[in-house]
This record gives sequence, structure tokens and C-alpha cells, in this order.
Amino acid sequence: MREKVSFISGGVACAAWHYPGTNGGCVVMTGGFAVTKEPGTDRFAERFNAAGFSVLAFDHRNFGESAGEPRQVARIPDQLDDWRAAIAYAAALPGVERVAIWAFSLPGGYILQLASEDLGISAAIAQSPNVDGPTVTRNASRYQTPGAALRLVGRAILDNLGALVGRKPRLVALAGPPGTVALLNTPDAQQTDEALDPDNRYRDWQQTLAARSVFAATLYRPTKYAPNVRCPLLYVVCEADQSALAAPAVAAAERTPTAELLQVPGGHYAPFLDAHEQVVGAELAFLTRHLSGKNQSPSADKSPQTAA
Repeated sequence: MREKVSFISGGVACAAWHYPGTNGGCVVMTGGFAVTKEPGTDRFAERFNAAGFSVLAFDHRNFGESAGEPRQVARIPDQLDDWRAAIAYAAALPGVERVAIWAFSLPGGYILQLASEDLGISAAIAQSPNVDGPTVTRNASRYQTPGAALRLVGRAILDNLGALVGRKPRLVALAGPPGTVALLNTPDAQQTDEALDPDNRYRDWQQTLAARSVFAATLYRPTKYAPNVRCPLLYVVCEADQSALAAPAVAAAERTPTAELLQVPGGHYAPFLDAHEQVVGAELAFLTRHLSGKNQSPSADKSPQTAA
């Protein structure tokens, strides 16, 4: 069972699903950069809740059921503030004693930055995380035609200029085949619908992003926060990931004092596809160790562990 709730971030009401739990732990979740809470979190949230954890799955401002204008505009500082507000809201929910955070893709990178701050987080999961925007962007350019890449840059420039005078955002698709103007044209990005909406249940999910948001995403490098992470952090890395890349995430895990690393075969969406059961099992085991209050020891949050 879940209930619709909301909290305020930057004067904007952010919509969320609250799944009440029984074990004192709460997992705060979002989807990808412009992926709303239902396609991005439902399958994992249901499994976490069935194991006794509370879940707070929310939409960033300007997306999904959350308020905020202009629509489909993703500003990384604003989204990080939404996370901080969500964490504070979750910590105040009835029965919640400990809070974990979970996200994938670019918000998976947010996990590193948030886990390095003094937010009272007990555990964190970065799934298929994009931790190095410039490196990922260079790799992604291999799968795009020069003409389409120029059109994307041009649309982003025009949209940023239009933002200065209050014009409506110019949108781009989240994913598309090479030759189309999209945020990602990588091979595994073509599995977005198969992974996140295989049954076409989420018809309200607008799979677009304001072009003005593209440049900030390409420059964001949360890997720099890895040495300062303050809580146990599970990295779930897909070995053939072409949308977020495995190597930067593995390198970040090596520099994270409290890291646990799970590597699985497959591309960016493997945790939603062939590796789903393996990933869910590992994430539940991690949450049980660090969030549920069970099997805790004085050193439980200090000893890095590696899963393969």
C-alpha cells in the first residue's frame, strides 16, 4: 500500500509516493534525470517495501506530478535541493529511524554528493551511476552523427538564450537512435521503454528534457565527492554500460572509504532487465545490513565490502 504525499522544496511542492514500512528504515528514491517516480522506482520500491522498509519516491520539481515552472527543466542545484528536502521529510515520517538514498543514472551521481554531506543518511545506493559527465559525454558522442550533435548543441544554445527572456523550453528526447536529436543515442539507451515502461503503463511520463538542461549534465562530475562519502555506499555497476560507463564508477568506488561494489553483466538498464533479481537481492541485503537495525555491529558502517 502507498499514499500520495508532498513536501516543499524551494517554495515548490514536490509530489511523492510514501510506502509505510515496519522496520524503521526508509529509502528515499527518484528515477533518472528526467524519469518520473513511477517508471523509475516502482519495481524497486515495491520490493523494498515488501521487505519491511518505508519508501519515499518523489518527482523533482518541474517534472511529473511535482509543481514548478518551466516544465521539463532540470537544474542540478535545484534537484539536489529537492533531495535534501525529501531526506528531511522522510526522516520526520512516523516510525522512521534511519534513512537511505537510492537513484540511478545521472541522479545516481547525486548520491555521491549527497552522501558526502551531513544529512544524517545511514546508507546509499548508486545504481548505474553517471559520476563523470565529461567522460560519459565523450563516449556518448561516438554513437551520434555530427549533424545531429550540432543540432543538439544549437538547440541547447537557443534554449538557454530563450530562458533569459522567459521563452518556453525547447525540448529534446531523452533517448533516440543515432541521427536524431536526443540526450542519449547510445545502444543501451534504446532500451529505455523496454526497461522502464515495458507494458506502456506510464502514459503520462513525458520522455523529454529542456535543451537548456543538457550542458549542465555534461559537465557534472560527482566523482570528486567519492573520498568524502560519510556512509556505506553500494555502487551497482553494469559492465557494458555505454550511457553512464562502468570504469568511472568503479574508480569512484575505489576512492570511497565505505564502498561496496556489485558488478553485473549488461548495459545501462541491466538492473531493470536480466540482472534485476541479482541487483534487488544485493540491494536488499545491503539495506538490511545498514538500515533495518538487524545484524548491526560497531564496525558495520566502516568496513568496505565487495560483491561480485
